[in-house]
Amino acid sequence: MRGQPIFNRLALIGMGLIGSSIARATRAQGTARSIVATARSAATRRRVAELGLADQVVETNAAAAEGADLVIVAIPVGACGEVAAEIGPHLAPGAIVSDVGSVKGTVLRAMSPHLPAGVHFVPAHPVAGTENSGPDAGFAELFVNRWCILTPPSSVEPTAVERLAAFWRLLGANVEIMSAEHHDLVLGITSHLPHLIAYTIVGTADELSQVTRSEVLQFSAGGFRDFTRIAASDPTMWRDVFLANKDAVLEMLGRFNEDLATLTRAIRRGDGETLFNQFSRTRAIRRAIVDIGQDSPVPDFGRPHPELPHQPLPRPYAAED
Repeated sequence: MRGQPIFNRLALIGMGLIGSSIARATRAQGTARSIVATARSAATRRRVAELGLADQVVETNAAAAEGADLVIVAIPVGACGEVAAEIGPHLAPGAIVSDVGSVKGTVLRAMSPHLPAGVHFVPAHPVAGTENSGPDAGFAELFVNRWCILTPPSSVEPTAVERLAAFWRLLGANVEIMSAEHHDLVLGITSHLPHLIAYTIVGTADELSQVTRSEVLQFSAGGFRDFTRIAASDPTMWRDVFLANKDAVLEMLGRFNEDLATLTRAIRRGDGETLFNQFSRTRAIRRAIVDIGQDSPVPDFGRPHPELPHQPLPRPYAAED
């Protein structure tokens, strides 16, 4: 059942997977009286209008921000500072400005100088997504039982933080509040490093001269197939993420290389005990992720499997005389 709106006018700047999902969920839950949206390309703006994702689709970021009491910037983190400078003079007093980037320290430093006094800046990161992008990729249920991390500066009024938290909870998310620095360290290991490894493994497989490209695709077993899913993520977004969170990523990458060296030595020396102990520990972590509801316990990640092909029953063998 739809509740009372928390915001009067929601402005969405960027209508890819996250922005369009916010629009759909906001519509479904009635968390804003009206939605105004914009996107960089005219083609995307036309598609947003065709899909009816917003009450109004405008051409500029400034026009979107005008009169909004919640502005969510849903674009690659590398462009956030420029957009903040564009919308700053058009923000209404008391408005809340937020984002959805997976790096928070850089976004905080890039956007804050351009936002006027009297505007509440509450950076956010909904830890949700798929490998797809664009306004057609979004869906209202994307944030259900996923975490949205808020990283407000200490100077922000608590009422503004709680108002944004309430908005995300109505979209189905669990809300956590932490510092931007801690967020970037945590996401460095839980999100950024896995994507970096996935991009690397898929690239390595593609470059193997002794294996044809068709064989890599044809015989992509579960492990390689699952790596290719996150390696298909938006390249612009992830380029910006790695550059913006380079300190945390390099720290996590250094630790990963040390652990990889340990496993390399164990394999070289035939040290099965070290391998078994490591795999047992990591298997328990995977099971814990499922136990707390962050993934499905359905076998093979819930992928559908085709039925066995129908075959006629074999004729019974004739008894020998």
